[in-house]
Amino acid sequence: MASTKTSVKAYNRTEHDGKKSGGTVKIKWVVSFISCTDDMRQTIRGLGLRRMHQVVERQDTPAVRGMIHKVRHLVAVVE
Repeated sequence: MASTKTSVKAYNRTEHDGKKSGGTVKIKWVVSFISCTDDMRQTIRGLGLRRMHQVVERQDTPAVRGMIHKVRHLVAVVE
């Protein structure tokens, strides 16, 4: 059996939905975390949010995007 080589494009970690990371993203806490799990509470605190309707600016990295995704029903990304 003959083997064929195919070229595979290397995954670029700086790409995220067509945008380059490295900028900043503004996050606003809009919904209370009453009746949410402790893990979600810690994620909100990890984003630096302390009060409702507070807006913080964080580096736009995959880690921060993952945290936003985890609590996407509690926060809003302000453009």
